[in-house]
Parts: sequence; C-alpha cells; structure tokens
Amino acid sequence: MLLGVNIDHIAVLREARRIAEPDPLDALSICKRAGADQITIHLREDRRHIQDQDAADIIRLSALPVNLECASEPSMIDIACALKPHRVTLVPEKREEVTTEGGLAVVKANDQIDKAIQRLHANGIEVSLFIDPESSA
Repeated sequence: MLLGVNIDHIAVLREARRIAEPDPLDALSICKRAGADQITIHLREDRRHIQDQDAADIIRLSALPVNLECASEPSMIDIACALKPHRVTLVPEKREEVTTEGGLAVVKANDQIDKAIQRLHANGIEVSLFIDPESSA
C-alpha cells in the first residue's frame, strides 16, 4: 500500500490569511522525508485553495509523483495536459462544498468524462476517478 499526502490545506491557510505563507511547496520535502509516496493537490475551477502557479511549481519541483485532482471540464483538462502530472483524479465540483462530498455522476457525465480520459491518456497521464460505490440491490 502506498501513501499519498494531500497538501491542499496548506493553501487553505494561506488563502484565508491573504498572505504568501504558508507555501505548499514547503510541504514537499517534509512529505518525502516522512515517507509519502505521492503528493495530491486539487486545482479547483474557482481556485479557492491551490492556484495555477502552485500546481505548476509543485508538479515541476516535487521529487514524488503528483496526483492532480480536478473537474472533467475541458478548461481543467487543458491545464492538466499542459502541466503533465503523474496522475489526474477526476472529481466532481460544487462551489457550495467545502470539500468534495460525493463521487462523479459517471453515467450522467459519461461523454465528458470519456473525452477527458482520452485526452489525458493521449498526453501520457494516468487517470483515476473519484466515484461513489453502488450498493448491490
């Protein structure tokens, strides 16, 4: 089993304070020394926490693979394809949520999700989906 560490909340503190600190980049070496196998960040459409420059810097400077969580919206997939993280996890986004509370509506958004997966794979990026389990009837 591998350990992925989500460093979004460092950016939450920074954005709440409206200053440059703490810097999510500072967490990279701490996570590596602590034994993490992967860094996870969520680049939201509203840029509530992690900003575009954070994502670019983290992906470029991390000694660990980076899992970028993002919506399957074409504009977000454009960013992911440009940044080329190790993996993208497609997640649902609702502006009113503080954090992701449920999985993707895979059946409802199948075409958009399929297109996103195809583009990401074409750019050499692994893909995972954040989905809710279905209970058997």
